[in-house]
Amino acid sequence: MESRLNYYGNPFAGKVLKHLVSASKVLMDSTLPHNIRHLVEVRASQVNGCGFCTDMHTKEAIHSGETSVRLNLIAAWREATVFTAAERAALELTEQGTRIADGAGGVTDEAWANAAKHFDEEQLVALMSLIAVINAYNRINIINQQPAGGYVVGQFS
Repeated sequence: MESRLNYYGNPFAGKVLKHLVSASKVLMDSTLPHNIRHLVEVRASQVNGCGFCTDMHTKEAIHSGETSVRLNLIAAWREATVFTAAERAALELTEQGTRIADGAGGVTDEAWANAAKHFDEEQLVALMSLIAVINAYNRINIINQQPAGGYVVGQFS
């Protein structure tokens, strides 16, 4: 499989990506726990079917100490016993915030209230923003048919 174009080598795309990367760096410096960030990035990428981002974020999560058991269970988090209440709240918000076009009704008040029990306002802003940013990356990679499997940890650092 080949990508439709060399998006990551395109000068105009570089201008666009500069702003997404900048937003990503701000989110990395937020008080949202790193393990939550990894779970959100992987789950949104799975929901969207973005192989490139799923590859990237699972490898980055492993590099940061995440276990293969937890990573393998992200797609089935509702039935898994390996996630904390805060992680489950973040995964629920991620799914509802990602599936807004599926006719799922958007983010429910219950999902929001549950997340608000576990995260302060800055963390909630970071969580919402992270969901938005990863969805943007997913869409770019899906539209471009960016191949998955060859990501190397730190490749874009």
